[in-house]
Amino acid sequence: MFYFDSTIFLLIPAIILAFYAQFKVKSSYGKFSQVPNRRGITGYETARRILDANGLQHIQIERVSGELTDHYDPRTGVVRLSGGIYGGRSVASVSVAAHEIGHAIQHATGYNALIVRNRLVPVANIASNLAWPLAIIGILMGSLAGSRIFDLAIILYAVAVLFQLITLPVELNASRRALQQLDKLGIVTEEGELRQSKKMLSAAALTYVAAAAVAVANLLRLFFLRNND
Repeated sequence: MFYFDSTIFLLIPAIILAFYAQFKVKSSYGKFSQVPNRRGITGYETARRILDANGLQHIQIERVSGELTDHYDPRTGVVRLSGGIYGGRSVASVSVAAHEIGHAIQHATGYNALIVRNRLVPVANIASNLAWPLAIIGILMGSLAGSRIFDLAIILYAVAVLFQLITLPVELNASRRALQQLDKLGIVTEEGELRQSKKMLSAAALTYVAAAAVAVANLLRLFFLRNND
């Protein structure tokens, strides 16, 4: 991924965006984790209420270590919330918890983009790990066989890029569902609080936009390297 050559400059805008996205999500979390939600409920209570309201009483909620390590595991049907979200009573806590439940609702309703993304996970992991080593091997070999290996690297990395691109609508849709549930169930009690939740979730979504931008930039690098071979 960080093979250094003249095409590295293609990565600079995407890397800047990635750094900004990380800054934005951390600053937004730092800000809204200090703003108590007016209902005074925790992230766990938020998650449980939304799950129960959508007929998902069987979904379990677990507390995990770390900060913003929250996720929904479709294999086990478990929502895992970090400590600050699980027990927190802030706008950030209810927003992030609701987002993860958005994924659980996607899973329960058969949301197509989520299904495709989940099926791509093992392939995308292998593809992203192998692509650049194969590309470097292909460059060093510098023969017809090397070109074939480089072409394979491009195909593999294209799969990883596809995974990142499919992730975007999945995450945006989960946030949209979260905001709808927060409003519908009265978990956030006024328009201003809903706007704060939207800002928190928009900051989190930007990290996925940045990840997709980095992936696309690296794929372009591979194409440029292939054409200049």
